[in-house]
Amino acid sequence: MRRLVVTGVGGFVGAHLAREAAAAGWSVFGIGRSDTAPTGLDAVLDGYAGVDLRERWPDTAPRDAAVVHLAGLSAVGPSFTRPQEYLSGNSAMVTVLCEAALRPGGGGRIVVVSSGAVYDASAGEADLDESASLGMSSPYAVSKVLVENQVAYYRARGADAVVARPFNHFGPGQGAGFLVPDLARQLADVHDGTPLIVGNLDTRRDYSDVRDVARAYLSLAAAPSLSYDTYNVASGVARSGREVLAAICAALDIDEPPLHVDPSRIRPTDPISIRGDATRLRAETGWHPAVSFEQSIADAVVAEPATTARRRVGFVLQ
Repeated sequence: MRRLVVTGVGGFVGAHLAREAAAAGWSVFGIGRSDTAPTGLDAVLDGYAGVDLRERWPDTAPRDAAVVHLAGLSAVGPSFTRPQEYLSGNSAMVTVLCEAALRPGGGGRIVVVSSGAVYDASAGEADLDESASLGMSSPYAVSKVLVENQVAYYRARGADAVVARPFNHFGPGQGAGFLVPDLARQLADVHDGTPLIVGNLDTRRDYSDVRDVARAYLSLAAAPSLSYDTYNVASGVARSGREVLAAICAALDIDEPPLHVDPSRIRPTDPISIRGDATRLRAETGWHPAVSFEQSIADAVVAEPATTARRRVGFVLQ
């Protein structure tokens, strides 16, 4: 049986990855910050360790397993007020992981999750493949570029490590601080004629379903060999925040409310449009998105408790 270690298993993507991996026949070992395994994952985890990965790698983690490294600070907005915390924290975890992998007995491939936010999207809308120029649009992006350079260093020392650059992703269970859950929760509180307070909804992003992203990580972990060091994970379609809002309102069967733009919610260096090109990943692993944008929105809305009262009677997922 193939073995997989998932760091950050209690997080949004980590939980989905653990379930997808277990369903695909992997034996999954989770690593998180809490002392006990996250609620709801007992049935899919064959082992768990609660540690601070900035300080140490757990001795109980299987040595021959592949690793998908998701642990870290992942929200762009807060990085502007906590820049050094993002840089030092995200970097320290990769050092701990890769140093452990180089010890005798280490084996499986390491998939380190970076971000599509590392690209320079200032030139306007374009398909960003892995050769595109990098930009430093936020402390979060800077921390991810730092992590990628660490992976290159450890790869040169013999670690079997690749970088995944996912673009925006969402789905059931995503927490506050991201566009889809934040809009869904605000819509649950607005009343007829009450404006929805938003940031810049004209920016366009490449959105994927979290379950498709989890399957992409598994495809990289399972591939017998890989030709490249870095792989984008993206849908190839850029959608505006207004399109996201319209899709959420359609899923809730409500009219779109009037909008009020709050300047404090606009990030100072936010690119106008970002769209990823995942041709490399598709060609090498056979991965492709399986969940439609509309289904992803519907699933996310159904999973959001705050929207229950706003759903139309009889709304059923297909």
